[in-house]
Order: sequence, then C-alpha cells, then structure tokens
Amino acid sequence: MRPSFSSGTMIRIASQDGIYVCSFMAFHWLERKASDPGGRIGGYRPKQPIWRLERGEVDVSATLDVQYVVLELGEEKYALRIYDIFEVIKMQKITEVPNSKPYILGVINLRGKIVPIISLRRRFGFTDAPVTKSTRIVVVQIREEIVGIVVDGVHKVTTFTDIQPPSEIVSGIDGNYIEGIGQTEEGLVSILNIHQVLFE
Repeated sequence: MRPSFSSGTMIRIASQDGIYVCSFMAFHWLERKASDPGGRIGGYRPKQPIWRLERGEVDVSATLDVQYVVLELGEEKYALRIYDIFEVIKMQKITEVPNSKPYILGVINLRGKIVPIISLRRRFGFTDAPVTKSTRIVVVQIREEIVGIVVDGVHKVTTFTDIQPPSEIVSGIDGNYIEGIGQTEEGLVSILNIHQVLFE
C-alpha cells in the first residue's frame, strides 16, 4: 500500500535495517537507531509516522523533490535537495588517504562500503572548525557514487517560497558552487550545486 504523506516536512534516511521516510521530528530518533546497528534503541519513540520502504514501493524523489535539507557552516546556511541525501550520520573516525586533494579528509567504512569524505569548509576555502556534538556527515548519492560531506550541523527540512539565481560570488565562495538563493521565513539560504561541489 502506498503511504499517504500528510506532513510537509518529510525526510528520507537509511538505517541498518532499511530506508525510512519520516517527519523531521523523528529524524534524530532514526539517527540514533542508525548509529547503533544491531542494537535496540529504547525509550522515546516518535509519534509521527515512519514508513519503511521496500525497493520500488514508493517513488521517494517524486514525493520529496521540492524539499531541501538546510546545512550549517558557522553562521552560513546552505541547502541540498532532500532526494540527493542518502543518509545523515554522526561524525566518526576518518581514515586519511595519502596524496589526496586538500578538501578530501579521507574515507569511512559505511556498513561495508568505502565512502570518501570531503570537508565542505575546506572546499569553500574556510578554516577548519572543531568537531562538536552537532557535526554531521551528510552522505549524498550522485551519479551512482556515494560521498560524505562534513558540515557543522543539520538545521532543518524546508521548502522555499522563492528561488533567485545566484551572483558570481555568494558569501565569499565561488558562485559556481551555488545554483540558486532560496527565500524562507528565516531569511536567505544558498542552494548548493552538488555536482560542482563534488566533481568540478
């Protein structure tokens, strides 16, 4: 049966035992579940629906293609399309790779798959920041490749009331990395051109 989504803030996330679509309110519970493979997460259980997806059951991209996940780098906020995000995980040990580009931090083992990890701060020419409890690795799947992006935090899921083209320079970074400027009630958010960020 195809589930009915009543919330405007749905997010897709993968855990050890499947891929889920849930409200952002349930996101942190699922994140805990994903970080404890094989374990049992007790205590709080989200009241909002959590849909476990089987292959081919729901066209997730069609359901979520107008929603964005807002990422934090210091005081700046950037957004990725929700359907480009495969998973969000807590910071973990990264194994360095010799002779790699400065913004490539190394690789992690994500449930048996070797995933390269980049620093969005270094990619944009920002200085490194200490890892905190809010630091996250946003795992994206682009061109059938999976890459992790280290950010200072994940803010929320949102939609934009208006999107304008970017200027050549946006908040001190190359405008090629930005595909648009989204308007929200909280202000402007730079929408990342993830292909440029990862591959150019």
